[in-house]
Amino acid sequence: MIDPRILRFVLLALGVGMLVGTAIAQDSARTTATVFGFVTDSDSGQPLEAANVALLRDGAAQGGVTDREGRFRVDGLEPGLWLFRVSYIGYRTRLDTLRLAAEDRISFNVALDPDGGLVGELTVESKRTTGAARVTAGQQTVRPADVELVPTPGLSADLVNLLSSLPGVVSLGDRGGQLFLRGGEPSQNLVLLDGVMLYQPFHILGFFSAFPADILGRTDIYAGGYGSRFGERISSVIDVNTRNGHMRRGAGSVTLSPFVSGLRVEGPLIRDRLSFLGSVRRSVVREAASRLVAQSLPFTFGDAFGKFHVVLGPSTRLSIMGIQTFDRGTLNPLESDREVREVAWQNSAAGLRLLVIPRALPLTADLRVSWSRLHTEEGPAEAPDRSSEIENLDVAVDGTFFGKGTSVDWGLSLRTIRIKSTIGGLYQNIEAQDANLEHAATYVEAKYRFGPGILLQPGLRVQFFDVRFAPFLEPRLRAVWQFRDQQLSAAAGIYHQAVLGLSDRRDAASVFTAWTNVPMESDRSDDVRGGRAQLARHLILGYRVTQTSWLEWSVEAYYKRLENLFIAEWTAFPRFTTRLQPASGKTRGFDARVETRTSRFYGSVTYGYSNSTYAAQQASLVLWYGTEKLRFNPPHDRRHQINALGVFRVKGLETSLRWQFGSGLPFSQAVGFDGFALVSDIGNIADVPGSRRVIYEAPFNARLPAYHRLDVSVERRIETKSGAVHLQLSVINVYDRRNLLFLDVFTIERADQLPFIPSFGIKLEI
Repeated sequence: MIDPRILRFVLLALGVGMLVGTAIAQDSARTTATVFGFVTDSDSGQPLEAANVALLRDGAAQGGVTDREGRFRVDGLEPGLWLFRVSYIGYRTRLDTLRLAAEDRISFNVALDPDGGLVGELTVESKRTTGAARVTAGQQTVRPADVELVPTPGLSADLVNLLSSLPGVVSLGDRGGQLFLRGGEPSQNLVLLDGVMLYQPFHILGFFSAFPADILGRTDIYAGGYGSRFGERISSVIDVNTRNGHMRRGAGSVTLSPFVSGLRVEGPLIRDRLSFLGSVRRSVVREAASRLVAQSLPFTFGDAFGKFHVVLGPSTRLSIMGIQTFDRGTLNPLESDREVREVAWQNSAAGLRLLVIPRALPLTADLRVSWSRLHTEEGPAEAPDRSSEIENLDVAVDGTFFGKGTSVDWGLSLRTIRIKSTIGGLYQNIEAQDANLEHAATYVEAKYRFGPGILLQPGLRVQFFDVRFAPFLEPRLRAVWQFRDQQLSAAAGIYHQAVLGLSDRRDAASVFTAWTNVPMESDRSDDVRGGRAQLARHLILGYRVTQTSWLEWSVEAYYKRLENLFIAEWTAFPRFTTRLQPASGKTRGFDARVETRTSRFYGSVTYGYSNSTYAAQQASLVLWYGTEKLRFNPPHDRRHQINALGVFRVKGLETSLRWQFGSGLPFSQAVGFDGFALVSDIGNIADVPGSRRVIYEAPFNARLPAYHRLDVSVERRIETKSGAVHLQLSVINVYDRRNLLFLDVFTIERADQLPFIPSFGIKLEI
């Protein structure tokens, strides 16, 4: 049953949206006409983003560019004869004449023909919107070609390899499936796949995720300062959009390697009307890759993705997608005499998306219904003693209203969430949780363009969590000033989060996440225990220079202020609870990036500096350190990072090299162990088994060794009559650096990351 307060909030937000639409609609005179439609590739049917659409008459011009779905809309056209022109780099320009009458609403879809012979290398590069140095106020756009530059074992290019090479992104290493972006926890990152929220999409072996390059379209990475369209998370956004299946011919590929084998199929089910794209991958690392090294690699993982895309009419498109992932493995050392504990998680998600360009109102609209679930467990393989599950159902609508000289984005979402967890195990009392939550949000964001080079995006997001009656207000602003070959950018905003994941970070290697929520407002305390959702304030300033057609560099500084954080209870016992402990924090740092591109070489070098500090409160800390509040660097505080990538193309061979360096992560140093027993009501102390306890120095007062590694791959593409064959040789950790994965503070046992591993792969494409 939906809370009546949330229902009233939803109705109010719908009313605001209707007022926005009506006000903008009245801005367009009844005597003018409108032209709208989709621009696609005539061969594959893929939408063409950023295609130029112009209507010309008597020296006057009106128009714009298509969005990521290939949509355009031009309002306010005077009656008469217009020249209609659509152009896109690498395609033949389309020209038509349109005779418009007052109040005409004309749907005009355009399929452009590819013409690669007209494209020059420098022309393409001057218009590109992606690259390591091309970041704007925390936002970076990634295409499949960018992902394929980064060396990976087995020809299965994956988004996570590019993410882990970005400055400000900290991973646990080559296993664990956890990413920290500019000081944020993994549970504070919003990950979307075609608008569907995924909770833990990164596989246990760090080279792979649920996002293989074969299915990707455009990905937007917001390391902070993101606009009002995104909410519910306080650190970052990874907005992944998949491509559609081919509309005119069947295609596919098979990939074989000692790490992952995969299959991709796509093609039309109804030519030009209905297409399908499917991808299935399964790890073979436990069976095959373990033979390449003198150690066990106890990991099993895989993913399956499917998408249908339907052309319902001239101004309507429908997409239906589903995804399933699974991971299982162990991180604690196999040579230990202790019981081997496995961690496993499984993502399931599905979404429906309807794209509409209404005739009556000057807008484009997206309607979405999505569902996702994450189940995680940890413990002995046959009988896990910890489990956590989070499930959500979301209904949302987004619209873009077009006026004279500006546009306004507006949206509304309603989400229901269920959280379940059971925390048990050795030295652990059973703790269980089962809660149902509701969340509603609306936003409005305007885009003002002043001349050719200035863009302002002020916005406001209003979120309603059921932790308290009053809504949470989140003003935000993004600004860009482009002048000649230079760009200044800035972003600022306020962000809240009420549903979060807790991990036991004492050994800096916990993968198990227990999902919980800020409790309902029950007292007047000033922290999360009184209904105060986590709060973050972001500030970003950036500067970018396109030095030449082949050289670009950028620098960006950022600051995040975090309040009402909660962390797992700090205890000397080897146990993990979901009882909340309040904390605050701040992260500050900067990124520097240099990138060069020529026809035969691509290179980039990035450096990231970051400093994250938490201040936590807990009454029991007085017994250990004489104070209730401790300041410390959290275990993901990597102070310095360097990433260097080089790609050489010589005589049909493409050689990729990536070198990574990261300074040591903090960990809590143990100085000894003892036993503990309660003495009340004890007849004979010899009959009491007691509990193990660790004697710590101050939390996270020491640092692990620095991390660095070189990976290399060499690839050859051979064209055949029916497709192509890709052959690859690769080496992970070329100079066999012994990098530390984690140090178990309860046993002082060490686990290392992957050693020197040679690999090979073959991919057949048709």
